[in-house]
Amino acid sequence: LGRTPAARVDRLQGPVRLGLPQPARTQRKAHSAMAARRGATFEIGDGSDDHDDSRSDDQLTGPGEQKKRLDTLRDQQSLLKRPVVGVGVVALVLLLFWLAKGGTPAPDPSRLTLVTWNVAAINNNPFEYWITHDDPEYNELMKDVQGFIDEPGAADVAVSTVFTPARVAELKALMAKEGFPQVDEAAAEWEASYAGRKIIKEFIKDGALGKKRLVSMPDRITNTINLKGGSAAHRPTVINCYQKSFKNADDWWAQWKAFMFAKELSLANGKTARPCELVGPISRAKYPALTEREEPMSKALSLLAQAAFDAILVHMLETAGDGRHAAKWQPLRKQMCTALNSKKNERTMGILESKHYASADVIFLQEVSGAFVSAMRKSSLGARYEVFMASTSDGKRDQNSVVLLRKDRFDVAGAKDQTAAFDAAIAAQGKDVPIAPGDVAVVAAKETVGAGARYTLASFHGDTNGLATVPVVKAMAAALKGEALKGSTLLFGLDANTYQAGDAHKQDVLKFASEYLTLGLTSCWGDTPDPKNHTTFNARTYLQPQLNKAVKLADIGSSSAGDKNPKDFILFPKGPLEVVATRKDNTGRGEYVEQMVFPTLQFPSDHGILMTVLAKKE
Repeated sequence: LGRTPAARVDRLQGPVRLGLPQPARTQRKAHSAMAARRGATFEIGDGSDDHDDSRSDDQLTGPGEQKKRLDTLRDQQSLLKRPVVGVGVVALVLLLFWLAKGGTPAPDPSRLTLVTWNVAAINNNPFEYWITHDDPEYNELMKDVQGFIDEPGAADVAVSTVFTPARVAELKALMAKEGFPQVDEAAAEWEASYAGRKIIKEFIKDGALGKKRLVSMPDRITNTINLKGGSAAHRPTVINCYQKSFKNADDWWAQWKAFMFAKELSLANGKTARPCELVGPISRAKYPALTEREEPMSKALSLLAQAAFDAILVHMLETAGDGRHAAKWQPLRKQMCTALNSKKNERTMGILESKHYASADVIFLQEVSGAFVSAMRKSSLGARYEVFMASTSDGKRDQNSVVLLRKDRFDVAGAKDQTAAFDAAIAAQGKDVPIAPGDVAVVAAKETVGAGARYTLASFHGDTNGLATVPVVKAMAAALKGEALKGSTLLFGLDANTYQAGDAHKQDVLKFASEYLTLGLTSCWGDTPDPKNHTTFNARTYLQPQLNKAVKLADIGSSSAGDKNPKDFILFPKGPLEVVATRKDNTGRGEYVEQMVFPTLQFPSDHGILMTVLAKKE
């Protein structure tokens, strides 16, 4: 399985690190260094040490001795020539047979190779989270935006300078034509209360504006609109994957008006509508920050606020850093949208199909769309694996947990969806657990190799704070005592959403470990996982609505910045199975780079991949 340079990979549990192959001498040097640091707990023999010893000897002998040695070696090669050729032919035949079978080694009955990965990441706004980008101008752009918002100085002009009175008048006329209520009142309120504000300190950073939902509500509805056939329409703004470009502010405004009021869309629900028809009033009962006077005009007032917000973002990216990013920010956005959005499924599939995961017997995936499940079934993954999704999955929410079983290892025809057994166990707890249809998938299957062991295989995506994780694991353990699953061995891949330092509102990773230990389970990270062994590292930028959560570029490496937590696990029972090795991956190349934010242009998820090899005890 090779090794990964120690400097590039986090500490991995088990006696062996899994990684990318290296040249033999590089391997030995890396392992010697690691063994020295870790007390020389293991040694590597690769059969090439004699060659290195002979090179050392050559430095101690003269040319005559070296010539004698070369003559002897040539005689040995002549004697061995025919057998070596014969062995080479056999090896070639075996290689061709292996490639004809799809290039996947046969399953080892004595071991299980498991993979778990939450494949979800950025959906709408490619600028929302810091990513690791190949182009240094990305960091420069984001740093200049950060500076523009933190210390705008003279650039903090009035809203009316950017969203001009002429544009307000045009939008007012369009809303009146559509029959929006109290348009005149909304325009007057806008002029009196908002037009004179400073674009950054008094508008973008205004907490009261956020509490009234005057920007976030219409943005949620019109930012990215799902269409019939699976595509999407995007409002002309900075914070989504709008595909066209803006030549200038006037060009942006023309495209914005056309999208909102002229473009008829075929929606995913089968209806047709223009985006302006999707905007609704805001309820003061739900959002009490909205005043009694603002509520009846909220439909028109919110669209004015949305237009101003979009205008400010375009103005900011065109002028930040003295305008040096004006020609580059849109190509950067398009590139990120391609990598993280439109080509995300393609890249995810490519990683799963790569040589790094070809040996996996079971793959647990979380937050998978129905479209990606269909794509997997039609791909080479579908030829090698049976793809199981719970029958209770929610097509509307479309965030599903999935289990892939290798067809040459499991009786996939006899495998059964046992999610209902889990549902019954979680209901028996009598508690309100924050899970939704599709969060859990459970499959019962039997091996067709070895002794034909029976397994219960489960995949789970936890809530943001991880508060559902312990109840779900307890319910899964209880379900194994039922008639349908009794006697089977649990293999459980999960995005537990656990935290390095939890509290009453977030699941602490060590407390989670103590809970699974009481159930007779252990994990790919052992009985006591290292809280600093992170599987996520993401941080919000300044180009997203929640500025209180934004992280400065200079602070990304600090321990408290962003979401750096040990969230992903593979659980299994103590006793019959033991960890041989576990590997993390945040590159798609079988290696994990510490202190690197992700997604990247090459790695489309904000969760690392875990791959663990388990040995069956005799």
